[in-house]
Amino acid sequence: MRVRAHVVISGRVQGVFFRAETQAMAIQRGLSGWVRNLPDGRVEAVFEGEKDAVDRAIAWCRHGPRHARVDDTDVRWEEEISECQGFKVRP
Repeated sequence: MRVRAHVVISGRVQGVFFRAETQAMAIQRGLSGWVRNLPDGRVEAVFEGEKDAVDRAIAWCRHGPRHARVDDTDVRWEEEISECQGFKVRP
């Protein structure tokens, strides 16, 4: 079953390679979508793919890469729209 999750991560999540590590993790799990920094210091990501792989991606986001400190992870489940090919880092 394919799903789509929109995730917003807050804490010390910028300047710690969160986007690059998220991209690598998502590609490894066969997910499509994107990740970007928000002006307020949070990171936003969209994951599309098999439910199990998306669940594992969300679990990874709850701690992030080694130097990150995740304070909160807000997850919204959305209807899959397959807008993305591959997984991109957005500016």
